[in-house]
Amino acid sequence: MEYRRLGRTGLKVSELCLGTMQWGWTATREQAFRVMDAFVEAGGNFLDTADVYSRWVEGNPGGVSETIIGEWMKARKNRHQIVLATKVRGRMWEGPNGEGLSRAHIMKAVEDSLRRLQTDYIDLYQTHWFDPETPIDETLRALDDLVHQGKVRYVGCSNYPAWRLMEALWTSDRLGIVRYDSLQPHYNLVHRAEFERELRDVCQTYGIGVIPYSPLAGGFLTGKYRKGQPLPDTPRAQGIKERYFSDRNFALIDKLEEMGKERGKTIAQIALAWLLADPVITSPIIGANTVEQLTELIGAVEVRLTPEEKQTLDELSAWK
Repeated sequence: MEYRRLGRTGLKVSELCLGTMQWGWTATREQAFRVMDAFVEAGGNFLDTADVYSRWVEGNPGGVSETIIGEWMKARKNRHQIVLATKVRGRMWEGPNGEGLSRAHIMKAVEDSLRRLQTDYIDLYQTHWFDPETPIDETLRALDDLVHQGKVRYVGCSNYPAWRLMEALWTSDRLGIVRYDSLQPHYNLVHRAEFERELRDVCQTYGIGVIPYSPLAGGFLTGKYRKGQPLPDTPRAQGIKERYFSDRNFALIDKLEEMGKERGKTIAQIALAWLLADPVITSPIIGANTVEQLTELIGAVEVRLTPEEKQTLDELSAWK
């Protein structure tokens, strides 16, 4: 596993980030421990979570993923080896200030996250999506205070449109306060326009680290779904069908499979290698419920696409 600077900062993160949304949802605490152990053993140091994970599951109060990570770091005594990223924005308690990016919400939410994570600092604190009801300067001043207090070291955002990200950068520059140094966009081979239309140029120009989520398009880019094959009768599978099923995307899967066979690699590994070949990308976020799943995905770091191979995939998946 190689390490890359997070945008313009001096912070070094592994070229793959381990997403942990599934802890306490589709993966038990024991499974989570095994996967995190294997990730670190492979050289990974970058973990991503959010306070709201997995509040949408019945009986889950939120904060479960953070709690499991905190217990794991305490058991392994490895906090200083981990670059820990979490997020704030979603509803975490009842009442009008139980969600959002106001100073009131952020200041309570960060203390709750620190307690669950059993740490006194967060390496990368990210606003999960923007809050149209809160002035951007209020959010950024609160984050700036947290950096000065030593509770947060770097600040990032997720799911921001380009205009809001630029507004944030201008505000930070005007006020001389902390700025967003990373962005988590939804980005993969079959979902390119959202990031590439405007956000890519912003990140490249201003030195913002890019940490794409859903790099395998919910499993579509693993080859799990094939043209003409029966589809599982699940809401997830139906969602994948509606979003990604097309002759063009199935042709892309065929090309990924062809490239993989030439190298002894899987479709998923080639799809991740396409992201890793882009100098604008810092660290795609991968998710795994088992060590076996993780091992396959980590195999992507052994693949270095040639410029010709990347161009072929670019053309097959082009949105313009």
